[in-house]
This record gives sequence, structure tokens and C-alpha cells, in this order.
Amino acid sequence: MKLRTLTTSALVVASIVFSAGIAAAQTTGTNGSYIGAGIAAGATSGGQRNDDAQFGGNVQGRYAVPNAPVSVRGAVLFGGDTTSLMPIVTYDAPIAKNTNVYLGGGYSFLTNEGHNTPLGNRNAPVVTLGVESEVSKNIIAYGDAKWGIDAYKNSDADAVSFQAGLGYRF
Repeated sequence: MKLRTLTTSALVVASIVFSAGIAAAQTTGTNGSYIGAGIAAGATSGGQRNDDAQFGGNVQGRYAVPNAPVSVRGAVLFGGDTTSLMPIVTYDAPIAKNTNVYLGGGYSFLTNEGHNTPLGNRNAPVVTLGVESEVSKNIIAYGDAKWGIDAYKNSDADAVSFQAGLGYRF
């Protein structure tokens, strides 16, 4: 049942992102690399003791691969009792001038597994969906949701966190 829900969710999100890219073929999104910081809010709990949703911060970066609709991203979520480090690869689709929507996947590595972060309390695969926009010269606003699959110890619960922040484009 969980696999069917995961597959259906992934297909729905992928079709929305790819449709946005096709519909916006004439649109130029943002293709710059950046590093930024902001807030992170966990929206889930694993249902066990000491794994409540956490509020904290994030540091995120994007390296736009030249001449390709993909990016290599890094995210750090902190708050709670430990830190989550995430390498992520995304597909980026322009949806408006200087604005992209992105969908991708990676892995969350905790610096102290078993302790809380905004995205669960154990190492786990991660799916992300977000939007980024250059709001003024070299300033990027970003927001995304991260879904940690089976991201709680002693539970089969998934974790969801929401991030938002501002970045400097270089």
C-alpha cells in the first residue's frame, strides 16, 4: 500500500513539473547558482517518544549544470538535536521569467542518527519539490518541501519538512 501511494504521488508530481516545463518552453527561468539560508519546519512525527516535529533552519545551495535542465543541490537542516546533510539532484523547469520549479531526489545523512531534525531522526532517501525565483539582482527566494521516506527510527513513518529562505546568486 505504501509503495502504491509513493508511486502514485511521484507520478502526479512528475507530470505537473514536466508539464510546467513544456508549457513554459518559451519562458526563461533562472539558471544561476546560489547559496542561501532560512527556516525549516518539520510537519510530521514518527509516533514514538522523542521524535516530534522540529523547527529549525536551513542552508541550501544550488549548482546549475551548464546547458542542462538539472542542478546539483546541497541542503543542511538543523534544529532539534542533530543536523541533516542532503546531496540532491533536481530537474529544473522554468515557469516564469527568472522563476523555476524543481523536483528531485537525494539522501539525508544525519550527523547523530536517532536524534531529531526537521526531517526525521534517521538516514533516509529524500524527494524534494520546490520553487526558486530571482527577486532582485543576485537575490534568490526559494521554498520547498522535502519528503524523507521511512525517516524515523522504530517506525515506518515518513517525514515532511518545509523550507524557505533567501540566497545570493553567484
